[in-house]
Amino acid sequence: GTLTSPIVRGKFVLERILGQEPPPPPPNITAIEPDIRGATTIREQLAKHQEIQSCAACHKHIDPPGFALECFDVIGGYRTNYRATANSGRGREMLPGGRLVWLGPAVEQGAVLADGRAFQDTAQFKKLLLQDPDQIARSLAEKLLIYSTGAELQFADRAVVEELVAAARRDEYRIRTLLHALVQSTTFRHK
Repeated sequence: GTLTSPIVRGKFVLERILGQEPPPPPPNITAIEPDIRGATTIREQLAKHQEIQSCAACHKHIDPPGFALECFDVIGGYRTNYRATANSGRGREMLPGGRLVWLGPAVEQGAVLADGRAFQDTAQFKKLLLQDPDQIARSLAEKLLIYSTGAELQFADRAVVEELVAAARRDEYRIRTLLHALVQSTTFRHK
């Protein structure tokens, strides 16, 4: 509960925000065990994964969105450094509540997406995501439709999802508009 993972976060962004299901890892791959002494960063550990062709195929999609969120600790607090369990020579930081912690390596947020677009921090990553607001609206519409009907989407539901996205687009992607269009849809009323 004290360590973050760009892999888990990247998978979350892909699945929940962008609606893109990353492929499962090969069965013989084990999870990275982070070096809690602060000797290497998670970025360096994941770079080793990228050297293996079978790993790189997936990690080039999963890791960048995860690195965009690494400036947030496990409870969502902003951080500029990871925490270390011993004196790393980087100093100490006072946490809310008066607890002192050792500072570990600096958090590196920047990365390059699989399509070649680069970002340096969370704000730039957000701008890249917002270049395709339809995809975000589509993912949200699909999840709302699944939740509201209690059923998985069928092929015929694609048209309904696109109608929901079009309604949201006409009103600057407001969630209220998306919800109104959803509850007025035939799928919601009859499924």
